Amino acid sequence: EMQLVESGGGLVQAGGSLRLSCAASGLSFDDYVIGWLRQAPGKERERISCVSSSDISTYYADSVKGRFTISSDNAKNTVYLQMNSLNPEDTAVYYCAAGIGTVEDWVVDYWGQGSQGIVST
Repeated sequence: EMQLVESGGGLVQAGGSLRLSCAASGLSFDDYVIGWLRQAPGKERERISCVSSSDISTYYADSVKGRFTISSDNAKNTVYLQMNSLNPEDTAVYYCAAGIGTVEDWVVDYWGQGSQGIVST
C-alpha cells in the first residue's frame, strides 16, 4: 500500500522557519515526482515545489523561490521542504504528493494527509 506521511508543520512567527518531512512507503522514488502543494484559506491549491530523483531536477513556484528548499533522502524514502523567511501569506495546509511526469508538468497520483503551517505576524 502506497502511503505519504507528513510531519513538521506548526506555528511560527513571521521571518521564522519550518521544515516539513514526507515519508513515503510502497513506492520507489525513482519512478515518481515527489512534491509539495499548499492551500491557503479561500485560495486554490498551489504547486510550490517538487523533485524528480530520476533526473535530479527540481521546481519552485515564484512565490517560494529563494526561500524554500526541497531535498530528498532516497535511502530513507523521505522528501523534505525547508521553508525560511516565512510570512503570513505562507499560512496554508501543506500537502505532500507523488505523481508521474516532469517537475514542470506532473499529475498527482497520491496525496499525503496535509500538514498545517501557520505564520503569525
